[in-house]
Amino acid sequence: MSTSMPDPGPDANPAERARWLRDQLWFHNERYYNDDAPIISDSRYDALMQELRDLEAAHPELRSASSPTQIIGGSASDRFPQVQHPIPMLSLANAFDRDDLEAWHRRVTDLLDGQPFRMVAELKIDGLAVRLVYRDGAFVLGATRGNGQTGEDVTPNLREVESIPHSLHGDFPSDLEVRGEVYLPLDSFQRMNEERARNGEPLYANPRNTGAGTIRQLDPEVARSRNMQIWTYSLNHTGDAPMPAGHWQALERLRSYGFCVNPENLVFDTVDEVCAFYDEMLHRRHDWNYEADGVVVKVDSLTQQNALGFAGREPRWAIAYKFPAERANTRLLDIIINVGRTGSLNPQAILEPVVVSGATVQHASLHNEEDIHRKDIRIGDTVEIERAGDVIPHVLGPVPVPGEERGPEFRMPERCPECDTAVVKEQGDAMHRCPNSACPAQFFESLKHFVSRSAMDIDGLGERWCRILIDRGLVSDVSHVYGLRMEQITELDRMGEKLATRILDNVEASKKRPLARILFALGILHVGAEVAELLAARYASLDDIGAATVDELTEIEGIGPRIAESIVNYFATESNRATLAGLRDAGVQLWQELAPIDELAQPWKGQTFVITGTLATMTRREAEGRVKSLGATTTSSVSRKTNWLVAGESAGSKLASAERLGVPILDEGALLALLENPANLAGVSSDPTDDAGGQGSLAL
Repeated sequence: MSTSMPDPGPDANPAERARWLRDQLWFHNERYYNDDAPIISDSRYDALMQELRDLEAAHPELRSASSPTQIIGGSASDRFPQVQHPIPMLSLANAFDRDDLEAWHRRVTDLLDGQPFRMVAELKIDGLAVRLVYRDGAFVLGATRGNGQTGEDVTPNLREVESIPHSLHGDFPSDLEVRGEVYLPLDSFQRMNEERARNGEPLYANPRNTGAGTIRQLDPEVARSRNMQIWTYSLNHTGDAPMPAGHWQALERLRSYGFCVNPENLVFDTVDEVCAFYDEMLHRRHDWNYEADGVVVKVDSLTQQNALGFAGREPRWAIAYKFPAERANTRLLDIIINVGRTGSLNPQAILEPVVVSGATVQHASLHNEEDIHRKDIRIGDTVEIERAGDVIPHVLGPVPVPGEERGPEFRMPERCPECDTAVVKEQGDAMHRCPNSACPAQFFESLKHFVSRSAMDIDGLGERWCRILIDRGLVSDVSHVYGLRMEQITELDRMGEKLATRILDNVEASKKRPLARILFALGILHVGAEVAELLAARYASLDDIGAATVDELTEIEGIGPRIAESIVNYFATESNRATLAGLRDAGVQLWQELAPIDELAQPWKGQTFVITGTLATMTRREAEGRVKSLGATTTSSVSRKTNWLVAGESAGSKLASAERLGVPILDEGALLALLENPANLAGVSSDPTDDAGGQGSLAL
């Protein structure tokens, strides 16, 4: 199937425009629902659908039962047995701002003749909708949504989804139908792409398509290996059992039967409360190990739901309040090269401006040449970009446009664009690098990093002033910052005495920064903030770190041979030793007092934790902070040196690694109990086969 009709433009006659919109929407429905390979963003699809809705509303004669506005877009593949849904699996109307949500609330209020109603707000999971059927408590059928009326029988694949119970517990009815969203956890998706990158294979585009493709393929072993999960959200049919009074009660019932129900769900009485919930979820959307693209709001009472009924393919009693789009399509105008502080040559996309997540994006990251080639990105392509929260936008890949002629493959330059030094690429390194440590671009980036808030925190000395200080010859080494004098910098254009005083005061204050901050500020290759903390916890000074061998450094949990070699090489380089001497001569404190360990204050000294999954009572960062306050260290990966894994919801591959390696596992309740009584950690069995925990899961 392909889009063959030329775009008549928004000013075309309504019938012609409607035909084109339907052609577009059916094509993209096929790509999304059946191929699991969409070529436009959700926001662009929503815009096309809304335009057709508006057109049909303005010209009712154009509306038909076969319009995409009336029918769900998928179809059941003939690769699987087809299943009829006794109750259609419908889609939801969308709200894109508070005005849309308030308009929906007014419509519902009017249809209910002013009756008050409660609302249940749930995260809208970006996955694959499925229907699960149980007979006498046993899982007997799992099907995709398909076109809403007919889906695919994918029971063997869904049996491999760990969070779908094979048998129920509690007081369940003999005939039960449940609906939910199957998804691929983000850490599993990342692990899969990392492995594909190592093997030189094309990367998967996004978790939703990869997860949907996993369930809609013929080998159940693939679903098992990818750690697919589910959130259930609907109990639609209970056979001989009485129906619950409301949707919230139905969710509680699902929990009691053993289903996974998202812990973020809440009940509200007013639109203001729902909007506050939406704002919080939008702020936290990157805290979870799964993708969510909005909040679904439902009338709680089933009696009121039945009274409201349906409009076309959508229930009147529910609406999806979508998050701002984080992906969009635009044209790649050029690829330029920036030189980083470690000499890395970083390709950057120059884009036709496009609004993503409320911000206009004109530049995006392209990672490295290998990534560009894996994705087959070329100048002139229409590309899909992603902007997740405050993260720098990056290019996901090209969007095929039929008939569009493509440019040549991209190649990295052979010489540094800043200093004309021949570029090198070491075996095993994904980056091309300029080996010239005197390269002006490298030093500019190094100076910016050195004075940044997370490093030496010299407030007032921002990017603009770093450039001016370098151009004026006042700073050619980071240690020269400590030699700046008032009369020098007040001569700079637009540098007043007040700002100069502030900068110099902050320069002086930075001399007493903690050792870990100084380590991080130096910009040693592969030494980020976490590694700097590990080094500062072991050594009293930069001299001690500089004297350490690779073998000594790799004894520290979280530091591998590559990082250790980079540290040793840094301290062995003459120019770096000169920088350290300059800092020392300027009075920067390159040492720290290692206080004697108070065993009572730090009872978990020597213990290493990995915290994974979603925690209900705190964020992972908060949990790591509380663990560190008791003397333990935290790392991001599980190894044989890991003492404890804390597993929240959707723990994923790290949980599997811990089980394989025999690392003791704590659930959130066990962690909270230990935080209340830290001395009890010594009494918890670390034997993963201990009867108290079973299979490495420790319950206190």
